[in-house]
Amino acid sequence: MLQAKDWYDYELIDTGGGEKLERWGKVVLRRPEPQAIWPIQDENDAWKQVAGHYHRSTSGGGHWEFNQELPERWKIGYRGLKFYIKPTSFKHTGLFPEQAVNWGWIMDKIEQANRPIKVLNLFAYTGGATAAAAYAGAEVCHVDAAKGMVQWAKENLLLSGLGERKVRYITDDVFKFVQREIRRGSKYDAIIMDPPSYGRGPNGETWKLENDLFRFVETCMSVLSDKPLFLLINSYTAGISPAVLNNIMTMTLKQRYGGTLTTDEVGLPITRSGLTLPCGISGRWEAE
Repeated sequence: MLQAKDWYDYELIDTGGGEKLERWGKVVLRRPEPQAIWPIQDENDAWKQVAGHYHRSTSGGGHWEFNQELPERWKIGYRGLKFYIKPTSFKHTGLFPEQAVNWGWIMDKIEQANRPIKVLNLFAYTGGATAAAAYAGAEVCHVDAAKGMVQWAKENLLLSGLGERKVRYITDDVFKFVQREIRRGSKYDAIIMDPPSYGRGPNGETWKLENDLFRFVETCMSVLSDKPLFLLINSYTAGISPAVLNNIMTMTLKQRYGGTLTTDEVGLPITRSGLTLPCGISGRWEAE
């Protein structure tokens, strides 16, 4: 399992009972975690005296209960990068800390390439991978259908002191954008994608990962340059295993380009138990 072990400003303190206890900087939050199907071993004061607790509703969604006044948003850092954290109405905070294990890999791959690298980041959310690629010196095109997330990504880049880096932000349906890039003859040396399980575009376009991922990877290969560096796929879709992702990437990327392919679970170490919380899967294809 790929583990994001080298955080300082984030900590997964404990898990259990379908929840997780996390420290974001100095703020401790309690949020739902469907993978934590084991019981809480000791529901002590740390679990009870949190700054915020997200309660899931039996009818869907949920709400935050705040036990102390929090700033509208606050900052945390990782390896020279900085991000704004903000509890949202749909339980998230604007960052997936387990992805730090991929940010480090992205930085290393770009820095070791010793040539200019253009990166396409698709379903790019608040731009953790965008910031990592820009920090390493790449030119980045950041694409997401949600205008608010794109704005958040811009603010994260500025917060990291990377406002002068070459980053282009696009608010658009990702699949349609890639198709236009193919027609324009645009090429990228690396592609990062974090596709959702389900999605709906601005004009009613539908996305279902099980039906569309293979075709989408095939399509994205048409915008890879003649010397591609890597392609990274993240997935949080239940039922899609590392082996399934390995098969898809073998039949597309590895079949055409050779190279090295690694697929595995991604996880976070749990401080109190010493266990690891699984947090989705990643597939990394890289040129030899």
